[in-house]
Amino acid sequence: MVTETGWRDDIKMMGYLEEIKQGYNRISDRNNAREQMLMDIGIAAGKAGEKQAYWDEEQETALLLLKGKVELSWEGGSRLIERSSVFDENPSCLHIARKVKVEIKAHSDYELIIQKTANEAAFESRLYLPDECKAEQFGKGVWEEAALRIVRTVFDYSTAPYSKLVIGEVIHYPGRWSSYIPHHHPQPEVYFYKFDKPQGFGFSLIGEEACKIKHNSFSLIPGGLVHPQVAAPGYAMYYCWMIRHLDNNPWTDRVNDPAHAWLLDPSAKIWRPATHV
Repeated sequence: MVTETGWRDDIKMMGYLEEIKQGYNRISDRNNAREQMLMDIGIAAGKAGEKQAYWDEEQETALLLLKGKVELSWEGGSRLIERSSVFDENPSCLHIARKVKVEIKAHSDYELIIQKTANEAAFESRLYLPDECKAEQFGKGVWEEAALRIVRTVFDYSTAPYSKLVIGEVIHYPGRWSSYIPHHHPQPEVYFYKFDKPQGFGFSLIGEEACKIKHNSFSLIPGGLVHPQVAAPGYAMYYCWMIRHLDNNPWTDRVNDPAHAWLLDPSAKIWRPATHV
């Protein structure tokens, strides 16, 4: 078993890993105070030459590579995957049902997001490769592109209805907004953040609570709370977004805050200065 490190209990909905240490760095645990997230989520880190195995009797698992070069072996097959930049490269992600064993052989130092939830369904394992990841540009041509970002979806209900998980990524342009217009959904969601420079920062509004985002931050968003966020100018922000479907209520759409829905009107008039100084 890997050791657990870097867990902070002093922040309610936003926390951070001061250091990603070797082993398992816990973010969310469905059997502790964060049980409302309904997911076990953490960052697995290892060094070149190490081998590690993952196995769960009750939970399906998604393993998404953040950085490094690793060989994944499962159900008699194997694949070498590699990633040097979360900002410039789409992800590789292995999705497996419960009771499927995965072995990881590290060819370099690496970091992996591991997302799990209880699911009795049996389904075929799938390795999603970078060219299979759906990447879209959101916010183009509206609001003076103040919410321009790239949204990558690895899998969701439309592509994996047998799963109780959703996983994807956002590349957040410097000085822009995302998760905008403010919206919510009843399903819980977890974000894990990185910046292109370690001193980068941003802010998230979770419900009415304003939280500072730092390198290796994570946010735990209970269902029903809005969660717009902004990155400081000069700093590109990455986050992996992870949603857990509710039983008989999968996540398929977001519920926009009606107070800000006027912004979705293509003819909406937004204030601009009469003259430029």
